[in-house]
Amino acid sequence: MAYKPTNDRILFFSVVFLTIFGLVMVYSASSVVASSQHGMSSYFFMRQLVHAALGFAFLIVVMNKDYHVWQKPKVLLVLLLCCAAVLAFVLTQPKINGAHRWLRWGFISFQPSEVAKLILLMFIAAFLHKYEDQINQPLRRLLPFGLVIAFFAGLIAIEPDLGQAVIICMITAILLFIAGLSWRYIGGAAVLALGVFYFFVVKVPFRWERIKSFVNPFHDPLGSGWQISQSLTAVGSGGFSGVGLGASKQKLFFLPEASSDFIFAVIGEELGLIGTSLVAIGFLVFFFRGIRIILRCPDRFGFYLGLGITLMVVLQGFINISMVLAMMPTKGIALPFMSQGGSSLLMNLIATGVLLNLSHHGLHEAAE
Repeated sequence: MAYKPTNDRILFFSVVFLTIFGLVMVYSASSVVASSQHGMSSYFFMRQLVHAALGFAFLIVVMNKDYHVWQKPKVLLVLLLCCAAVLAFVLTQPKINGAHRWLRWGFISFQPSEVAKLILLMFIAAFLHKYEDQINQPLRRLLPFGLVIAFFAGLIAIEPDLGQAVIICMITAILLFIAGLSWRYIGGAAVLALGVFYFFVVKVPFRWERIKSFVNPFHDPLGSGWQISQSLTAVGSGGFSGVGLGASKQKLFFLPEASSDFIFAVIGEELGLIGTSLVAIGFLVFFFRGIRIILRCPDRFGFYLGLGITLMVVLQGFINISMVLAMMPTKGIALPFMSQGGSSLLMNLIATGVLLNLSHHGLHEAAE
């Protein structure tokens, strides 16, 4: 019986839903600011639309590309070297919003750290596929691996973009734990993480203020607590069904980053519990379909790569929503597929293409 290539359609359409929903909300949340800053209410929406179109084009290409190509040592080496070069180069660029995170060419801007996450997931998956049974050899395997991850996470952290660096380290820790990393190394990493937290958070005034705002969002509502207090006001104003699409008041220069990091707050205000529940369901579908795909993967490289991609999307979604609801300290982490930000949208769609290719191979193996 001839095999007909098949991909996970439920996963694909859940991503289509989240992306289209995100485009609608980006326009709603950004139109007033875009009109004020650029004289065109659809300025940010059009940029997001262009990245969405490119993202789906790349998704289709990657979806039909055998995922084993990302496992080849020469391919991985070239990707890692190029990624390191670009991350170093971006540090030489002018600051935007106080950080060296973007490469900009006129209308187009790009955030290399978003690319780094996917490339590092490929590296981690290839490493664990080859050395899973040697993962607890500290000098021969664990130290060189850790130095590579620390190098890239460090480049991203000094942009500064601590949120992306933390995401990379969290996913790496989870994958190593699943691979069978000894508890003594996990404990050592936890102690090291406390030191990193002290120097990168406690000793950095604006980050420490975010921690204090998390503990008590309204202790300084006109200062460090402004963003989170406005976010909670937006979500609370929406109730069950919201105030109506486009009718948000908090997006009118009250809520900072309304169309990007805090777009979930605008969804809550305009579409209420119904809208926020739809978003949550979309990410739950992505999670369960991702887990289903990795459990059917024919090899460990596919397993770790698929798990890493699933965690990358779902963890970021969980952290962003928790941040908006004051369940976690405020940090610049986008809501996947939905927040305004072309780099994030583009790379999440490409990563989804890789996951869909994994589903193709998993279903092929099951059919045989």
